[in-house]
Amino acid sequence: MRRDVADLARGEFDLLVCGGGIYGAWTAYDAALRGLRVAIIEQGDWASATSSASSKLIHGGLRYLETYDFKLVKKALAERQLLLDVAPHRVWPLRFGVPVYRDSRVGKLRMQAGLILYDALAGCPAKELAHRVFNREEFSARFPLLKNTALTGGFTYSDAQTDDARLVLELIDGAQQLGAVCVNHCRLTTMIEVNGIASGAIVQDQTSGEQMQIKARQIVHTTGRWISSTAQGKSWCRMSKGVHLVMPGGLTDEAVLLTAPQDGRVFFILPWYGMTLLGTTDDDYRGDANQVHVEPADVGYLLTAANHYLNTAWSKTDIVGRYAGVRVMQRGDAHHPSQLSRDWQLRTADNGVHYSVGGKITSARVDAGHIVDTVCARLGAGSACMTGDRPFPWTPSADYTAWCAGIRQQAAQLGVDEQSSLWLIRRHGQRAADVLAGIADDARLARRITPTLPLIVADVLYCARTEMVVHLDDLLRRRLPLLILARPDHDTLHNIAHRVAPILGWDEHRVHAEIQRCLP
Repeated sequence: MRRDVADLARGEFDLLVCGGGIYGAWTAYDAALRGLRVAIIEQGDWASATSSASSKLIHGGLRYLETYDFKLVKKALAERQLLLDVAPHRVWPLRFGVPVYRDSRVGKLRMQAGLILYDALAGCPAKELAHRVFNREEFSARFPLLKNTALTGGFTYSDAQTDDARLVLELIDGAQQLGAVCVNHCRLTTMIEVNGIASGAIVQDQTSGEQMQIKARQIVHTTGRWISSTAQGKSWCRMSKGVHLVMPGGLTDEAVLLTAPQDGRVFFILPWYGMTLLGTTDDDYRGDANQVHVEPADVGYLLTAANHYLNTAWSKTDIVGRYAGVRVMQRGDAHHPSQLSRDWQLRTADNGVHYSVGGKITSARVDAGHIVDTVCARLGAGSACMTGDRPFPWTPSADYTAWCAGIRQQAAQLGVDEQSSLWLIRRHGQRAADVLAGIADDARLARRITPTLPLIVADVLYCARTEMVVHLDDLLRRRLPLLILARPDHDTLHNIAHRVAPILGWDEHRVHAEIQRCLP
């Protein structure tokens, strides 16, 4: 991936996408596939806001059945299946356990009815993906981390999981391969209008301070929570903060869906990179879009909710990492944001600029298709969406099962442990072979960066070399999620920074500054 700010000033674009999260990435990729001349800019790093602060799920949204949002659930379940089919390296099945206790808010009959409906909306999936019913003893044996006092039984059902930041990056790379100009750390400062209609923008390179003008026939804002900073955005949007905690590993290949005893809201305990994600909260957010933090009350809420169910309680000292994101939802009359629809809407201002409002990571592809449809109609172009059954940019072209077996065998021969090779496949798809090629020249690159995580040194160097890294936290938070899955000390950060400094052209002063960006 190549970052060339000067490309932004060369000629006129059909479409300028402002915002490099999941909606911006899908929009740029879709538009580039249709032959449009596309530019996409992101004021931070790709997926640096909400799109890397999700629950890492590709799911229909079982809890939305309670609000009778059947249309949204069916749409998301269709997208879940499509993504499992076209991107098996990027989206993989994940089964969820749902315990039922004597005092559960949703009892057995109601839960089973919901799961039958969920399967039906998914098109009656194959037996291995359909929900299953367990008695008390069976469920307790399957999920021993949960208390079995007052347990009456439980269920499992299927959804899917991803690495959200890697998903965005793969789509950005795909757009760039198709000719799109993609620049991170580049901020829009001024919209340019001619006769009241937007015709371009002034942008500023955040690394050099240089400003330049972009000419664009159509402009789309996929800026998430920053839409709320405008007067019209305030009337369109409602913000909700979601917090996740990273806890020690306790689950392997299945997750748990639970309801918080404090208020009955749904939360998850999820396996991820050998650790455990606990989340999420769902509270109104009216603060600064640039300053979103995990507060003590958020931590207390999640630990109290989880410990209500866990055999071995978690404390604050068990927390390895934490992150917060702000969801954008369409404004509504619901008392609590958890009751609002997660569906999506495209708004167009009087100056012709389009704004993406709401949505969720699972259904972003189909929503982006509608964005590009609107853009094409304005441009007089008749191209149809091409992302529906198209393999992802990094999807292996060979039979996926056989290809995985070959990569894992190659990794084992090079000294890469089994879990690290699994996550290498999930992170890089067909490019995993390129990462392994570096180990052939230096066997030390097969080592894990830190013993507790399935991330190897060769991966760090490959990402630094090929994935448009500008800052150390780009590398260690989004290219690899080290900064939230571990507590790297100064020495660890210093060693990594010095390894990548020759690749990224950093001197000693820059190395010091980059380390400071990553320290708490």
